[in-house]
Amino acid sequence: MDDFENILMNGINFGRGGERKDPNEGKVKTKAKKKKYITGAHGSGSAKQKAKYREQRANRHK
Repeated sequence: MDDFENILMNGINFGRGGERKDPNEGKVKTKAKKKKYITGAHGSGSAKQKAKYREQRANRHK
């Protein structure tokens, strides 16, 4: 009778418990960090200009 009362009070657990992972872990949160925006490939003129400056800055001191 004790098991029956325990199930009535708490319900049945089918083993899905434990630690839950953060669904946003490893995701890019802003458009500015996405590859298309960094390379200027999405068509915006200002993004192409910024990509050009980023490339020039990366190639300094090489």
